[in-house]
Amino acid sequence: MTVQDVRAFNRFYTNVIGALDYSRHLYAPYTLTESRVLYELAHSPRTDAADLRSELSLDAGYLSRILNKFEKDGLIERTPSRRDPRRIRITLTAHGRETAALLAERANESVGALLATVPSAERSRLTEAMSTVRELLSDGRPPRREDVLLREPGPGDLGWIVSRNAALYAAEYGWNADYEGLVARIVADFAEDHDPHLERVWIAELDGRPVGSVMCVRDDAPATARLRLLLAEPEARGLGIGDRLVRAVIDFARDVGYRDLVLWTNDVLSSARRIYQRHGFVLVAEKPHRSFGKDLNGQDWRLDLHGAPE
Repeated sequence: MTVQDVRAFNRFYTNVIGALDYSRHLYAPYTLTESRVLYELAHSPRTDAADLRSELSLDAGYLSRILNKFEKDGLIERTPSRRDPRRIRITLTAHGRETAALLAERANESVGALLATVPSAERSRLTEAMSTVRELLSDGRPPRREDVLLREPGPGDLGWIVSRNAALYAAEYGWNADYEGLVARIVADFAEDHDPHLERVWIAELDGRPVGSVMCVRDDAPATARLRLLLAEPEARGLGIGDRLVRAVIDFARDVGYRDLVLWTNDVLSSARRIYQRHGFVLVAEKPHRSFGKDLNGQDWRLDLHGAPE
């Protein structure tokens, strides 16, 4: 392969993507860079201007103008960070989330239109080729924390949550199909009837594939949310995925007005329990039980969202 080969491919791919985006007015009324900033805000559980500058390699003045425009359009809110008053926390408003979702929908339609031109039998080749390009040009470096994306679930992701929970807990703890049934019921209840303003699922994605997940749902107690089904794939552990997923739930629950966040787990899940403790959860009750084919010790944990540090 020569330099000219790479440049020729770059021109070809740029023309394909550029023509597709232009024909669908993909980012209107925002520029590509503005849309990238909006995307980062929609997929990061918490962020500030310094985070955005680092992640997107943007000039401070240019980013400031973009954020001013977003604030004028009612897309974002800026508030001082409780951890460091010198830093400004940036969050999307409801209108901002709707706008980000619209741009994401357009992007999905655009990519879908592109894939529709590829015969079904050839799409696996395309996927393998794209993965090969990414692998070779990454210079063999291991995944980094910043390579992990938190996003909302897409088609098939809820089924993935059921499948991976069942497989992982069977492999690591010997739990039987009773656990898969429990997870399936939890996920089905969410899919069939949930309030998107008060309940949410996050998928952690690495290199285009899901590697973790968590849910936040309403609890029976007033003003209380429940964290459920925290999971991180073994090959992706060590990247802080569990911490980020739990932090995403905490931020979301606090922002929408919950007073308390609770969860139920078992003491054999020591890694998960350490994550909960780091984020301020307190053990409030525990009880032995026989479930999933094992003798277990169930635990109830609670976090006071008004007292928890941001």
